[in-house]
Amino acid sequence: QVQLMESGGGLVQAGGSLRLSCAASGSILSVNAMDWYRQHPGKQRELVATISSGGSTDYADAVKGRCTISRDNSKNTVYLEMHSLKPEDTAVYYCSAAIATMTNFGVSEYDYWGQGTLVTVSS
Repeated sequence: QVQLMESGGGLVQAGGSLRLSCAASGSILSVNAMDWYRQHPGKQRELVATISSGGSTDYADAVKGRCTISRDNSKNTVYLEMHSLKPEDTAVYYCSAAIATMTNFGVSEYDYWGQGTLVTVSS
């Protein structure tokens, strides 16, 4: 089984910073793309940032210049550093990863999700 465990959410004042972490564990053969999503109350989940296994990154326009996604492949962990936080950044943040495992059918890759971590930015 594979699990993603997020940490680092919490309450922060506008203009502050937070660092989210997400560690993948279990019977993992390889971890490919790792992503951070967020979901505002009553809205659809949206992609915040993505990083490939090789380290290429991309960001949503709403966070570009304020967030940095990074990963430690030795720890199967992805990070999201957020700066200059705004009240509109308040959301539940989820990590997702494309992870290859050995199944009864051979090597298979699936997208796994963490349970989410709440980030609240007060004005």
